[in-house]
Amino acid sequence: MRPFITAFTLFLLASIPLRAEMVPQSVEQVQLSFAPVVRSAAPAVVNIYAQRVVAQRVSPFSDDPFFGDLFRNFGQVTPRVQNSLGSGVILSEDGIVVSNYHVVGNATEIRVVLNDRREFDADIILTDEESDLAVLRLRGASDLPVLGFADSDAVDVGDLVLAIGNPFGVGQTVSSGIVSGLARSGIAVGSGRGYFIQTDAPINPGNSGGALVDMQGRLVGVNTAIITRSGASHGIGFAIPANLVVQVVDQASEGRARFQRPWAGVTVQAVDAALADAFDQRLPEGVVLLDLHPQSPLADAGLGRGDIILAVDGAPVNSGPEMMFRLAARGLGAQSELSYRRGLEHGQVVIDLVAPPEIPDRAARTVEGQTALHGLSVARINPAVIAEFTLPPDADGILVTDLSDLSARTGLRRGDILLSVNGVRIESTDDVVRLAAEPTRNWQIEALRDGRRVVLRFRM
Repeated sequence: MRPFITAFTLFLLASIPLRAEMVPQSVEQVQLSFAPVVRSAAPAVVNIYAQRVVAQRVSPFSDDPFFGDLFRNFGQVTPRVQNSLGSGVILSEDGIVVSNYHVVGNATEIRVVLNDRREFDADIILTDEESDLAVLRLRGASDLPVLGFADSDAVDVGDLVLAIGNPFGVGQTVSSGIVSGLARSGIAVGSGRGYFIQTDAPINPGNSGGALVDMQGRLVGVNTAIITRSGASHGIGFAIPANLVVQVVDQASEGRARFQRPWAGVTVQAVDAALADAFDQRLPEGVVLLDLHPQSPLADAGLGRGDIILAVDGAPVNSGPEMMFRLAARGLGAQSELSYRRGLEHGQVVIDLVAPPEIPDRAARTVEGQTALHGLSVARINPAVIAEFTLPPDADGILVTDLSDLSARTGLRRGDILLSVNGVRIESTDDVVRLAAEPTRNWQIEALRDGRRVVLRFRM
């Protein structure tokens, strides 16, 4: 009986006519190709060649396995030219190009080569090491091909993407893949610290600063780094989301030399399973506010310690970098709606996105004259200083902002908070200048360093 059933089934299947739409009607339906996307996007992706002068210490013990480490600071310091290779994306017809900070940061000479082989010298007009972005302007450029922006918040895991850049200096290359992950914020890659789009599109050295584009040929992100053990792509690459790139480029166009983020003035902690249980949350989500500066816009909106921020403008946030990315992507002068949880209650507040205020005035001073502290620069800690030096919101006092000349030999470091000099408590930057002029050779300086009290004693 079974052979008859099988033969009858095959007869029925053979009798079913194929639908017309199942038969390819054109070459495009037979051959899948990214060529139209590449033709649209590739002209706006450039190769970047940068040079910078770095100090190199030449030591006769440099190759010795034992004395090389022991005498690593011994020898003459000589300048050396360091070359770097990367990629960039043209974002305006008059020559605004975005790339990575680690490609062009501190460069003394930058040469940009377009896809059509035209070459331009370039100047850096804005840098942001934290996001690993830099904005360039090409000299004498006009009528250039431009890449438009995609909404990186609309990207989903599984979307097709193309990575375009100049890997290993072989020339412009295109690789394909998908978006492998979003909201990668618990890692530090390259010079960047923050929030990344993850992709498996092969990214190799030289791709840095290149474009990650969607199937409409729009910029989804700027390729910045990979995780690798061999130096080549292992399918774990990261791109800076386009929504943040928009804000960086806008500030560069306004004439800013450094990217200014909206100031939150808070310290947060991601809610894990243990904290979710302590807060009686069903799921571990959001970030809990640990500390707030008195001038914080979140404090002005009525939020306080122990409140849990669940979302920014409707987008869930599950880490501090993700929350700060959401605010930075909105930009200065805008407003954001924060969804929060306090106990068993849920609510929303609207905050103004502002730059950190210079209140009180930082009263910056630099010590001069015949003194052991010559070259010491200090400032009163205020919200702007807190943001600039990544200090905790409750930081207060007089901060060491720079050291040069004799003061660099004292053992002080940038970021130290001065407490006293020779037993006299420091209350203002004027106190530092006055005490530095005291006629003495024996010095004792008390300071806070990374939350710990240190005492420096020296004779000069």
